Amino acid sequence: MGTRRKSREIALQSLYQIEMSNQPPEEAFDIFCQHFEVSKQSLSYARELVFGVRGKWDEINEMIGVHADNWRMERMSVVDRNILRVAVYELCCQKDIPARVVINEAIEVAKRYGTDESGPFINGILDAIQKKMAIG
Repeated sequence: MGTRRKSREIALQSLYQIEMSNQPPEEAFDIFCQHFEVSKQSLSYARELVFGVRGKWDEINEMIGVHADNWRMERMSVVDRNILRVAVYELCCQKDIPARVVINEAIEVAKRYGTDESGPFINGILDAIQKKMAIG
C-alpha cells in the first residue's frame, strides 16, 4: 500500500474518531498515533489531511451537500462522509494530485472501509464536484 493511501486511511480513521467521540482533533490524532505504528511520511500527510479538513469543515460539508442529490450529510454513513471530506479537501487544496487519482483513491478506501454501495456513491458525488470545479 502506498504512503498516501495509508495517509488517507489514517485521516479517515482520525476524522471518524473525532466525529464519534467529540474529541479535539489534536487529541484524537495523537491517540491514534500512539496506538498504531505508522511511517513518519504517512503520518505527516495524514496530519495535513485531518487538519486541512477541519480547517475547511463548513466549506467542504457545503460542497458535499450541494452535490449529494437527495442526501443530507447526517443521513450518510460516518465512513462515507469522512472519505468524501478527505477527497474534497484534496480536490480543492492539493492541486498537485490529479482529480482522477483523488477520486480513485477515495473509491479504494471506500471499498476497504465502507459498504458495497460506498464506492459508487462516493464516485458519483466526487465526479459531480470535480466536473463543477473544472467548469469554474
